[in-house]
Amino acid sequence: MAFLPPPATACWRHLEARSGFEVAYFREAEDGWAVEGTTAAVEEARTWIVTYTIRLDAVWITRSAWIKATTVSGSREAFLQADGTGRWLINGVLAPHLDGCLDVDLESSAMTNTLPVHRLGLPEGGQADAPASYVRALDLHVDRLEQTYRRIADKAARQRYDYAAPAFGFTSRLVYDESGLVLDYPGIARRAG
Repeated sequence: MAFLPPPATACWRHLEARSGFEVAYFREAEDGWAVEGTTAAVEEARTWIVTYTIRLDAVWITRSAWIKATTVSGSREAFLQADGTGRWLINGVLAPHLDGCLDVDLESSAMTNTLPVHRLGLPEGGQADAPASYVRALDLHVDRLEQTYRRIADKAARQRYDYAAPAFGFTSRLVYDESGLVLDYPGIARRAG
């Protein structure tokens, strides 16, 4: 089952790991999609606001991401560019540690778990590695994050995936709506609208 186009807007309430809220806006562009969003949260007594604009090509491969973080120590910005084949620049500097990554994953965002699911188009029972350019919320440091998505049987017309990020010893079962947006990300966020 292919996903429907995303709605004009969606939002998530962040739970357990942090307290906060994320709002994203989706706009179809002539060569793919543009997603603009903001998350404001408190985590371990530290507050932050992360604003982003992510450009995706027609098959949902990340082509660029502009991210701004505001914390008590001030504001920072990062600009990531990707060639669509797994080569990245961070603020104009080649980033070979990200070679092979096709997605950006923002620590601050539940929305970015939408990107690999759309791009991969896994059938039930299918599994794929989806390493991502992982951007930290507080300092915008960019690391490579190894991730795996395994699609399990749909339930009530909702696609479900077993997700793993071994670097954090983290696993979760993610549930997506008909547009491929995360509805339930246990321990992290739940769709609020």
